[in-house]
Amino acid sequence: MDIALTDQALQWFKQEMEVEPGDTIRFYARYGGSSPFHEGFSLGMTREEPIAIGVETVIDDVTYYIEEKDLWFFNEHSLYVDVDTNNDELQYDYRT
Repeated sequence: MDIALTDQALQWFKQEMEVEPGDTIRFYARYGGSSPFHEGFSLGMTREEPIAIGVETVIDDVTYYIEEKDLWFFNEHSLYVDVDTNNDELQYDYRT
């Protein structure tokens, strides 16, 4: 399992969340919404210090990660993060 971010997604994080080197961005399973794997759960994202990293990707000294306790949500798929240019919002894809 991996976390991949497009250049557009990295730019979105810089503009919208003002990420800087040393920051940590967590992707997590949250109650509510839906996902391709779990009805009633969706993917959330926040700036937060890690406790027990299950998967991480470091780009420009910014750590994008998923905690071990949230790995179940991804059903052994990698997370691909891009931007929906119509809404200027992050969009997530789950790939094998």
